[in-house]
Amino acid sequence: MRSLTEGLSDPPPTLEEGEKQVDWSRSFHGISSTPFSAEAGAILMQEVPFDDIEIKPDGIIYLPEIKYRRILNKAFGPGGWGLVPRGETIVTDKLVTREYALVCGGQLVSIARGEQQYFDPNGIPTATEGCKSNALMRCCKDLGIASELWDPRFIRKYMKEMGKEIIVEHVVTKKRRKHFMRKDDELKYPFKEVIIPGQSPVRK
Repeated sequence: MRSLTEGLSDPPPTLEEGEKQVDWSRSFHGISSTPFSAEAGAILMQEVPFDDIEIKPDGIIYLPEIKYRRILNKAFGPGGWGLVPRGETIVTDKLVTREYALVCGGQLVSIARGEQQYFDPNGIPTATEGCKSNALMRCCKDLGIASELWDPRFIRKYMKEMGKEIIVEHVVTKKRRKHFMRKDDELKYPFKEVIIPGQSPVRK
C-alpha cells in the first residue's frame, strides 16, 4: 500500500484536445481584464469588524478562513468563485503544500501556494484541507479582503483595544511562556495564567 508521505499523485485534470474550457492549471485567463462591479468591490474592501478578528497565541491577528468564504459568497454569490489547483500536492516530512488559483466570475484573480504542517501521517488528509484554506486566505489579499490585518497601525490599535499579553504555565510540564489572546476569551486547558507579584496580569 502506498504511503501518503510519498505524495498524493493528484495532478490537476488534463483537458482533452478540443475541449472548450479554460485550463485553469496553466491559464492566466482574464487576469486584470475587467474590474469587478463597484458593489462587489465595496464588499471585498470593507473593513473587517473587530469582533470577527482572532488572535493567535504568538500575537498574530487573523481572520478565520470561513469568513473569507462568506465575503466571497456575498460579493460574487455561491458558485461565482472557485479555488483550483495549479499542480500536485507536495508532501514533505512535516509539511503539505500545493499551489492554487482563485477564479472569480470566470477570470483569474490570484495565485498562491498554501501550506499546512502535520505531525502524524494519519493527519495528512486533514492537512491538505488546511493547505487549501491557507492558499485561499493568501489569494484573498489581492482582492483587498481584510487588508488591514497587515497594516501595523491597525494591528497596534486592535491589540490595544481587544488583546492582552499574559504569562501562562502548562499544567503538566510546568513550562511557562508568553501568551496573547483576546480580552473576552477564556484561557483553555492545559494552560493556566501565572500572576507575577507586582505585575499587572494584562499588559496593554
